[in-house]
Amino acid sequence: MKLQLGEAVTYSTKRVALKDVPLQNYVTTDNLLQNKAGVTEATNLPPNSKNVSKYENGHILVSNIRPYLKKIWFANREGGCSADVLNLEVREGFDPMFVYYSIFGDDFFDHMMKGAKGSKMPRGDKQQILTYQIPNITIQEQQTIVSVLSTLDAKIELNNKIVAELESLAKTIYEYWFIQFDFPDENGRPYKSSGGKMVWSEALKKEIPEGWEVKKVGDLVDVKRGKNITRKTVVEGDIPVIAAGLEPSCYHNVSNTSSPVITVSGSGANAGYIQLHYKEIWASDCSYIDQTMFSQIHFMYLFLRSKQNEVYDMQKGSAQPHVYPQDIMDIKVLVDKELKMISRFETLVVSLYKQIGKSKVQNQKLIDLRDWLLPMLMNGQVSIKDKIS
Repeated sequence: MKLQLGEAVTYSTKRVALKDVPLQNYVTTDNLLQNKAGVTEATNLPPNSKNVSKYENGHILVSNIRPYLKKIWFANREGGCSADVLNLEVREGFDPMFVYYSIFGDDFFDHMMKGAKGSKMPRGDKQQILTYQIPNITIQEQQTIVSVLSTLDAKIELNNKIVAELESLAKTIYEYWFIQFDFPDENGRPYKSSGGKMVWSEALKKEIPEGWEVKKVGDLVDVKRGKNITRKTVVEGDIPVIAAGLEPSCYHNVSNTSSPVITVSGSGANAGYIQLHYKEIWASDCSYIDQTMFSQIHFMYLFLRSKQNEVYDMQKGSAQPHVYPQDIMDIKVLVDKELKMISRFETLVVSLYKQIGKSKVQNQKLIDLRDWLLPMLMNGQVSIKDKIS
């Protein structure tokens, strides 16, 4: 038995003054993450806006622009959202999380695209969206399904928190050593704070530790253009093909490795965005740096992330801006002679990144399991006899 989504939800009509919405609680199509990855903090509030749509705990937010990007979030707090975010309020008699999982699958976003209007920036039809079919089951059955899927999501969220904490720790150490120059001196004391000698660098227009030198990224690594790979030319396998959106577009049938790889999105809306992956990749429309070229890969990743805004500004072209490998290789980087301090740093943080890699790989397995279970639970192919408490 099925029913239309419109019988389970309504578009919220509640409003809130923008001045009462903290930045971290404002949601737009930009800070909703692709491929159902939730939400991140907005970069700014819109100017000249007085009231916006108010979402509450238990509402479901869906980006109505370019539905194929699959942006959806189950709200766990109150806030405001932009007009291009669908603010779904669940009706009485339905478990809000069950409705969320009912529209979490790819079929829902395919349905949105069928009714979307516009070619360059397709936008979903709000009435057509409400015709999507969801299971018509009792509230008890809804809650049983939720208990299974939410257990998997809770573990995914915990892993994400662990990853965020470890990444924050690595970034703090990097800044302490290579921005503040308080790396350990020969006596184990912070170099600059303990009176370590600093000299003027004309290239960087600032003081740097004595004996350090300015190089270019290209002196240390090769930045290579990714292969032009599409779904039509690839065999399904284990190795993700990363396109400009920095999400796997398909998978290549190649043996797995655990070598980290830095990618820089070459074009599109994410041009210039830098990301670290923990499996060998085939990078399509991206530039990439492989660990085999530079063993201090985590130092290079954190350095490039510290230059993120500079890399964004390297985009060339108006209709389809690009970031090019040579421009990345020309970025100035400060290093100590023989890279001894960088090697010490790499030894210190490599265990953090190994744990980050393990957590991300485990999350992908949990996501795969959840996404495999979800349609079978919704279609009644799998039944749960006992509710999990």
